[in-house]
Amino acid sequence: MSEEYGANFITVTDEDGNEFELEHLDTLEFNGQTYLAFFPTVQEGENENDEDLGLVILKSIQENGEELLSTLDSDEEIDAVYEQFMKELFCEDDEGEESPLS
Repeated sequence: MSEEYGANFITVTDEDGNEFELEHLDTLEFNGQTYLAFFPTVQEGENENDEDLGLVILKSIQENGEELLSTLDSDEEIDAVYEQFMKELFCEDDEGEESPLS
């Protein structure tokens, strides 16, 4: 589905076999790496104010010729990429465009 017509959703499985649905917000190229920002979707009956429902940042990696999503390697990488996403989102807001975090 085109982003022009609505959000993109993916389902990811963690190392414990739990599945989560995420809404793709934005993609960022930073320091030669592709990062993707997501918000977890809220299922009926879940608390929308739950702390676990914050921004999720994953990176795109190539493994055996296949593109996979992976967690970030360090707190420093998380902080740097999060800061870059915030700059991108606030820059778009300043230009009068709607932020995906709105």
